[in-house]
Amino acid sequence: MAGKLFVVGTPIGNLSDFSPRAIETLSQADFIAAEDTRVTIKLLNRFNINTPMISYHKYNAHERGEEICSRIENGENCAIVTDAGMPCISDPGELLVKQCSDRGIQVCAVPGPTALASAIAISGLPTGRFAFEGFLSVNKPSRREHLLSLKNEQRTMIFYEAPHKLSAALRDMYQYLGDRRISIVRELTKIHEEVIRTTLSEAAEKYADDSIKGEIVLVIEGAPQPEKTETTFEDAVSTAKELIETGMSVSDAAKETAKLTGYKKGDIYKRLIGS
Repeated sequence: MAGKLFVVGTPIGNLSDFSPRAIETLSQADFIAAEDTRVTIKLLNRFNINTPMISYHKYNAHERGEEICSRIENGENCAIVTDAGMPCISDPGELLVKQCSDRGIQVCAVPGPTALASAIAISGLPTGRFAFEGFLSVNKPSRREHLLSLKNEQRTMIFYEAPHKLSAALRDMYQYLGDRRISIVRELTKIHEEVIRTTLSEAAEKYADDSIKGEIVLVIEGAPQPEKTETTFEDAVSTAKELIETGMSVSDAAKETAKLTGYKKGDIYKRLIGS
């Protein structure tokens, strides 16, 4: 019988966030695929977990992924972890999950702390709809293309960024997105956790010297909704005519247009049959 792949979330700072289920899963797995075994061994030692590890990172992901899949197909259970947080999100583990899926291997989630969800929850910005954008490319044309594609994005946006690249990121965000509210969330769950609520223009100026340290998540306000333009009666009639051209009856076209525009069905119908 084939084994399973367990995607296990690990603490992003505070070790007290490590769940009993995660500890049990890592303890009972046959082996652990770790982004950096030197980092993960500290966590395993802290919780007296003796499961053997293999390295799994972006430089060996494809080849090592095939090896992991073969071991799982032969009956072993594997737990994949990243250095901190939920694996497989903006992380090479995404490929391993796909490889397992393609081979019919069962993948199970063992949820844990996630920086993007934690950051938006305390950002003070709208949380109903949001877009996770991961890391910006260091390639300037790719970065510009990415940001320009988001200029009209109305959902709250979440980015990960390294502290030594923060000033460039803020400068480019301000240039291509315009001035927006931003929450700079740093050192989540750690002793120096902080939420800096400001604007892109102010942040780009204040932090131009890369003075902010620690792990950083940027939560940026979405674009404002475009103002609705008033639909004239003539616009409504044109819409109805377009619906008729698609095969809709005059009566149905008038009815549907009335729903869309607020004009009376009878008035639209009279214009249609009189034109």
